Amino acid sequence: MTLQIGNIVLENRLFVAPMAGVTDRPFRMLCRELGAGYAVSEMVTSRKELWNSLKTSRRANHEGEPGPIAVQIAGTDAAMMAEAAQYNIDRGAQVIDINMGCPAKKVCNKWAGSALMRDEPLALEIVEAVVRAATPHGVPVTLKMRTGWSADHRNAVALARRFEDAGVRMLTVHGRTREQGYKGEAEYDTIAAVKSAVRVPVVANGDIDSPEKARQVLARTGADALMVGRAAQGRPWIFREIAHYFTTGTHLAPPLVAEVRRLLLDHLQQHYALYGEYSGVRSARKHIGWYVRALPGGDAFRDSMNAIEECDAQWRAVAEFFDGLAARMDRIPAHAGSGAETPSDEQADALA
Repeated sequence: MTLQIGNIVLENRLFVAPMAGVTDRPFRMLCRELGAGYAVSEMVTSRKELWNSLKTSRRANHEGEPGPIAVQIAGTDAAMMAEAAQYNIDRGAQVIDINMGCPAKKVCNKWAGSALMRDEPLALEIVEAVVRAATPHGVPVTLKMRTGWSADHRNAVALARRFEDAGVRMLTVHGRTREQGYKGEAEYDTIAAVKSAVRVPVVANGDIDSPEKARQVLARTGADALMVGRAAQGRPWIFREIAHYFTTGTHLAPPLVAEVRRLLLDHLQQHYALYGEYSGVRSARKHIGWYVRALPGGDAFRDSMNAIEECDAQWRAVAEFFDGLAARMDRIPAHAGSGAETPSDEQADALA
């Protein structure tokens, strides 16, 4: 079933969450190939002096990516956020997403991300400025937020109404407060309350790690779509698993080892092409680790693979690992590869 944001029609209602350091262009394209109907970029800073940095230029690279191109921007100054929206629209963005959901300390310490939920006037000023910048181009503005700053300060419903009035065309709510980070369990009552309070589409996010959980969250919240984050790390086929379950009520068979081998090796080639030799081999380690963490011999392989410092050698090692696995089994064990785990404070600083 499709979903519309402004004048843009999305393929389905299963989205991959924006995660800094994870959802780069190769990963987004892989998730789209495996059933995600929509993918938002890693957050791009609104600080103009950083736009020419290698990190930001990679995040703004959408070469070969299927539309719609959705870019998440982060910052604390309304004028700078409006300029960042214009900058990314000029580079192909078809949707601008405002980050008010990231709980990372290095973001919130600068009063960006979910910290903006503590300053409602500033949050609204930013939204209004970004909508003014994007609307003349026909580019819809969306926003991702949390349930609030803390358990005593859940203001997602009040903010959602104000954001809708300001022109936001879709709202994503992660079912945790900023204070929780990624700890504890997500709650969905606040998401349901947001859905009841606004007319624009609402997307539910948080702890969706299986087809059954996806159905439960959809029923609990009444949301228009679901967004999957950490559970797609090392298990990007989760989107087609959920879609199959929703359509048939049955579980899709786990992927063949040979298919996962092909997917990962292709992903690595795209990853190396984007990041180059030095950064590519190092940043690929986390993706490989997520794929193999629950596979037989995965821990030992991950330890040895982390010592490899050349892309070609890393690629060959992965190919050989899956060749050996294919000799022992046809399919990946059910639920293997999921990276959905509570990250440490340091790891959380890398997730949006």
